[in-house]
Amino acid sequence: MRVYLDNAATTSIDSEVLKEMFYMMENQFGNPSSIHSHGREVRTAIEKARKTVANLLHASPAEIFFTSGGTEADNMAIRSGIADYGIKHAITARTEHHAVLHTFEALEKSGVIKLSYVDTDTRGNINMSHLNELLSSNERSFVSLMHANNELGTLTDIEAVGDLCEQYDALFHCDTVQTMGHYPHDLQRLKVHFITCAAHKLHGPKGAGFLYVNHAIKINPLILGGSQERNMRGGTENVYGIVGLAKALEIAYRDMAGHQEHVQGLKSYMKERLEKEIKDVQFNGETDPEKSLYTVLNVSFPEMEMADMLLFSLDIAGISASGGSACSSGSNIGSHVLEAIGANPGRPAVRFSFSKFNTLEEIDYTIEKLKGLCAS
Repeated sequence: MRVYLDNAATTSIDSEVLKEMFYMMENQFGNPSSIHSHGREVRTAIEKARKTVANLLHASPAEIFFTSGGTEADNMAIRSGIADYGIKHAITARTEHHAVLHTFEALEKSGVIKLSYVDTDTRGNINMSHLNELLSSNERSFVSLMHANNELGTLTDIEAVGDLCEQYDALFHCDTVQTMGHYPHDLQRLKVHFITCAAHKLHGPKGAGFLYVNHAIKINPLILGGSQERNMRGGTENVYGIVGLAKALEIAYRDMAGHQEHVQGLKSYMKERLEKEIKDVQFNGETDPEKSLYTVLNVSFPEMEMADMLLFSLDIAGISASGGSACSSGSNIGSHVLEAIGANPGRPAVRFSFSKFNTLEEIDYTIEKLKGLCAS
């Protein structure tokens, strides 16, 4: 049996999405910047996709800019937002994705900003009192905090963060890559200036994403070139990726309730079986379903002689997952997220992440293989 439990890394493309993309590939190949009929047909498809995304998020089509994915969108929001508003102070958390952390670190190293890290607890929750302190004791700040941690699954109350940022006139960027399509986002109500999406996290294609820029914010492009994306991103658009992204998000919203019930059931079932079958197993991140992304379960297994071989052994058994241990005094490369929350570096950790295509039978198979590996 082959089991794929690494959906936080990427997902398989939905057949409905493929159908939409194949139609475009076979029938509409024009350059969307061309003014003739072949180009206009493709331009229409892009703008239809933009309208679809905007309507689902309760945004304006003029606030949606298509990108190559979440990393580009994060970079565009952070670099352009900081540069164009002359911001000298930024706040993030050590548990953020490297697309955010490395961007801030580069800006700090070059002297553009002073970077502050908000405290997190042992489950990855943001310390809101500390965030308030950082915002109140510095000049205007740029805040970047993700909706759900990609390794732990811990959810951040981004409504509360948005309210706090508004109080201190801070710009708020939220990496919603892991939650887009899994939770509804109402951007008329949420006080956020930038959010990001990567299509391949919600059964869409790789190489496509978008950046939402609130209408009150005006930034300059990160990638210069032509006048594409209303002069905000040079380069011929990834038409098939954009069409696939919009269809994937449409499907995700259409099936959201059933998807969540199914996937949460898989996660809860696996957690219960692990607790029953493997002695001294521990879970990283929030375990309260109301505070945890239902697609992610991060597990620390008992210390074992072949800890560094656990993922490899799962792979040999046909099970795809990801993870690692916390870094130990900088002597080994491990998870910066697990290190930030103080996880035991001696315990091998595995992130299992689920999708609508996973089954209970796959979970049972995985548990049986884990029992054997932990007993050896």
